[in-house]
Amino acid sequence: MTTEFGSELDGQVAVVTGASSGIGSATAESLATRGASVVLAARRRDELEALADRIEEGDGEALVVPTDVTDDDDIDELVEATLDEYGRIDILVNNAGVMPLAHIAEADRETLQTTIDVNLSGLITLTHAVVPTMMEQGSGHVVNLSSVVGRFLQENSAHYNAAKAGVKTFGDSLRLDIADAGIRVATIEPGAVDTELLDHIPDEELQAGVKEYVGSMDALAPEDIARTITFVVTQPERVDINEVLIRPLDQVQP
Repeated sequence: MTTEFGSELDGQVAVVTGASSGIGSATAESLATRGASVVLAARRRDELEALADRIEEGDGEALVVPTDVTDDDDIDELVEATLDEYGRIDILVNNAGVMPLAHIAEADRETLQTTIDVNLSGLITLTHAVVPTMMEQGSGHVVNLSSVVGRFLQENSAHYNAAKAGVKTFGDSLRLDIADAGIRVATIEPGAVDTELLDHIPDEELQAGVKEYVGSMDALAPEDIARTITFVVTQPERVDINEVLIRPLDQVQP
C-alpha cells in the first residue's frame, strides 16, 4: 500500500528548533505540508507566531513554544508542552545554530562558549530530553544540522568547525545507542546557504568577505535544505539515511 503524497507524516509530531527563520522555518512549513503537526521552537515569539499563522492558513497544525536551547528549563518546557498537546514526539529537527566566525586569537570567550552551547550542547541536551519518549514509543527520527565545515575545515572558524564536527560525531554515536529501539538518526551537512547566519559574524571585514564568497555562487536556499530533511524523514521505516552532504553546484571549497 502506497502512502498518498502529502500525507506521509499524518499523525506525526515534529519539533523544529531555530524555527523563527531560515532553514528551521522552511523545514517546519515543509513538514506541515506532509501532514505533521509541527512544534515551533526558537527565541523570537513574534516570528514563530507569524510562521504558525502561515502553516495554519495552509490547513496545517502548529504549536508555538518559545525556547532558548541553552536553557535547561526551556528545554524541559518544550518537551512537556509538546507531550501535553500531542502525547508523542516523532521527529526532532535540531536546527538551532549561530555562526559567529572569528580568528581564535580575536574571538572573545563569550563568543566561543555561545558557539558551543547553541550548536552542540543545546542539541545534545534537547536530544537527551526527547529520546526517552521516542524509546517508549518504539520509533522516532532525530535530524541534526551540522555543516560542510564539520567535515572540511575553513579558517577563522576553529570554534565553529569544532561544534559542527561534534554534531556529526554525536549523531553517529547516538545511532549506535538507539537504532535497536527503532529510532533513526540523520546528520545534514549544508554548504553555503543564504540565511541570516551570515549576519552573526561580528567582525565586519570577515562578514563582508564571507558574504562576498556566498554571493559569488548560486547559494542554496533554506527551502533546498527543508526538502532534503523532508525527504529523509518520509522514507519507509526500514530506511535510515545517516548522512547528507549538500552543497551548491559551484561550491568547490570547502
